[in-house]
Amino acid sequence: MQMTQEGNESVTRRRVGIAEHVVATDPAILTTSGLGSCVGICLYDDQGRGGLAHCMLPSADDTEADVATKPAKHVDTGIEILQTELLDAGALRGKLRAKVAGGSDMLGFSEGPTVGERNVAVARAELKERDIPIVATETGGGQGRSLEFETGAARLHVTAADGSSTVL
Repeated sequence: MQMTQEGNESVTRRRVGIAEHVVATDPAILTTSGLGSCVGICLYDDQGRGGLAHCMLPSADDTEADVATKPAKHVDTGIEILQTELLDAGALRGKLRAKVAGGSDMLGFSEGPTVGERNVAVARAELKERDIPIVATETGGGQGRSLEFETGAARLHVTAADGSSTVL
C-alpha cells in the first residue's frame, strides 16, 4: 500500500492482482493492470465506498475449483463478492452503481464469442440481475488496459496499451 495526496486528504493506493478484488470504505485508489480479455468491474455507492475486481473468466460454473479461494477469478462470483462486501460495509442495495472495462480480443482470430466478449456479456447479465446499473464502460477492442479507480470520486481512469486514456 502506498499513500498519495488527493486535495487535502491522504488516499491509500491499493493494488488488485489478477483474480483478486479489493473493497475500500475510505477514499482509496484501486489499481490493476494486465486487463486483456479480463474485465475490471467497479462497484461503488455515493458515500465513497467502492471495490474493484479483476476477473479472468466468465462463470464459476465452468470451473468451480478456485471459487472458495479466488472468488474474483470469475465474473459472476467476482460481482457477488464485491456486492456482498460493500453491503456488509454499509452500502445500500439500491444505491450501488457499476463501471466495467476490459474484455479485449487479444488474439484476433476467434471463432464465436471470445473470452473477453463472454466476460463482458456475463458482467452485463449479472449486474442487470442484481439491479446494479452500469453507468460507464470501456470494453472490447484489441488492446490491453490498466485501471485506476478513485473510490471517493467514483472515477475510473482507463489507460490503453497504446498510451491513450479515458476517464469514466
